[in-house]
Amino acid sequence: MANTFKVWIKSFDYKSLNLYDICVMLNEIERFAFSNFTLYRVKMNHLNKVFLQDAIANYYKEDDLHTNFAYVNALPQNLVKCSLKFKQDIVVAGMPYFVEAFNYLHPSKLDSLLELEGKSVKKGEELNFDLPFNIALTGERIALNLLQRASAVATYTKQYVDKAKNYNIKILDTRKTTPGHRALEKYAVFVGGGFNHRFGQMDCLMIKDNHKSFFGGLENALKFFEDIHSFYRPVIVEIHDLEELKQAQALEVKHLMLDNFSPSLIKEAIRLKQSGQTFEVSGCIRLETIQDYLIDGVDAISVGALTYDAPHVDISLKYKRI
Repeated sequence: MANTFKVWIKSFDYKSLNLYDICVMLNEIERFAFSNFTLYRVKMNHLNKVFLQDAIANYYKEDDLHTNFAYVNALPQNLVKCSLKFKQDIVVAGMPYFVEAFNYLHPSKLDSLLELEGKSVKKGEELNFDLPFNIALTGERIALNLLQRASAVATYTKQYVDKAKNYNIKILDTRKTTPGHRALEKYAVFVGGGFNHRFGQMDCLMIKDNHKSFFGGLENALKFFEDIHSFYRPVIVEIHDLEELKQAQALEVKHLMLDNFSPSLIKEAIRLKQSGQTFEVSGCIRLETIQDYLIDGVDAISVGALTYDAPHVDISLKYKRI
C-alpha cells in the first residue's frame, strides 16, 4: 500500500497543478494517513481536546445540572460496568466526542475506545468499560447523542462513496448542517469516506443564483468578488443551463457547479468542458438516483442529504454496578 501511494504521489506534474489539483492531493494524503496509520486514527492531540471541551461545555449547559447542586452532589460514585451496544451495522464516527464527553466530567481511561473510530461494526457487537456511576449517568445522553449523530452521517456517507468509488468521482458535503454541529457532521463525512466542501462562506467564494439576481447577471457578480482582491481564494459558479456555462467559460471561471442538471444535460455540458475546469454536480441527488449521475467527466457530486437526512443509528449504553 505504501509503495502504491509513493507511485501515486510521484505521478503528479507539480509544475502544472492548479488549486483544485492541490486540494485533491492534500485530501488523498490525509485519507491515506487516516486509513493506514493507527496513531493518526486513535490519538487525540491537545488542540482537539481543547476545541472539543469548548463545544462539550455548551452541550452540558443544555442539561441544566448546575442549577441542582443537591441532586448532583447526591449521585453515588460507585464504579459501574458500562456496555456500549451497537444494534445495527454501522460505520463508527464521533468516538473522540464520546470519550471527551466523559473526560470533561472526570478524567477517564477510555482512549482504547478510539481504536474503533472509522471502522465498520456489526449488529450485536459491544464495548465494555468502567466509569463512576455519577459520571456515566451524567454524560450518557450527551456522549450517545454525539456518537449516534456522527455515526449516522458516516454510515450514510459511506453508502454514497461506495457507489461512486469506481468512477473517480468525489462525494462532497455542503453547508446544510445542523446549527452548532457543523464540525462534528463534516468530520463524520470525512470518516465515511466523503470530502468536505466549504466549512464556511469564506473558504471559497461561490456565486449562486441570488448573487446573479442581485448584481444583474453572472459577469457583474463575478466582478464583485474579483474586486475583493482575495488572491488565493477560488471562485465557484453555480450554473443553471448550457448558455450560462458558456458565459462562465468565456469569463475563465475554472470551478463550475452544474445545479439541477439532468443526466442528459450533464453529458452535453461535459462535451463543452475545457482543460483545467472542474465540474461539480448538485441538486437533490439521493442514493436511489446517484447511479444516473456517475458520468465520466464529472469531478464531484455534492449531497446535502449527507448531513440533513442521514438515518438515525441505534446505539445504547447500559451499565451495572460492580
